[in-house]
Amino acid sequence: MNYVWIVAGAVVGAPLRYFVGSHAPSGRWDPFPLGTFVVNISGCLLIGLILGFGEARVSLSREARLLLVTGFLGSYTTFSAFGWETYSLARSDELLQSIVYAVLSVIGGILAVWAGASAAKAVF
Repeated sequence: MNYVWIVAGAVVGAPLRYFVGSHAPSGRWDPFPLGTFVVNISGCLLIGLILGFGEARVSLSREARLLLVTGFLGSYTTFSAFGWETYSLARSDELLQSIVYAVLSVIGGILAVWAGASAAKAVF
């Protein structure tokens, strides 16, 4: 039954990842992978909120955690794509772009998790 919860979350997360990623503006940001960046940061914010609520006062059932974190966020966030795009930028002589992208993604993600967890604690 665990896989049912995971698949149910993934069915929503994967298409949403594609939608958000494909609707991020590019233009002057090329070759910076802005769509993946937006997905990663928003995914980090969401995991901070969801697990922050769970740590605060709202107990998450095993099923809810499988649905929301493993299924939905697991298919929504794209750190494997992040790794490939960082590598691709560096490989195509865009070393500064790859460093900026990696540093902003990691620091932004950590700050977004902190913000989500803090917001969850403030609400409860």
